[in-house]
Amino acid sequence: MDVDSWLAEVERISAVEFVPVDNSVGVKSTCLPDEFHKNPADRIIVALTRHTSYPLITTDEKILAYKHVKTLW
Repeated sequence: MDVDSWLAEVERISAVEFVPVDNSVGVKSTCLPDEFHKNPADRIIVALTRHTSYPLITTDEKILAYKHVKTLW
């Protein structure tokens, strides 16, 4: 399945909400509390999760170990 078709399919799920990454989230990703690794994509994911207060579903061990983000797994 191509990306556009997959996104359209996921968008139809009522429990899923696409949240844009804006400048505020980008800035917050550079100043997360305590120590967190330097991967920019992970930092943006964590910053967006903190910004929305939504729990994050992930298997990423570094994110799971970070006490400043709410995760489900």
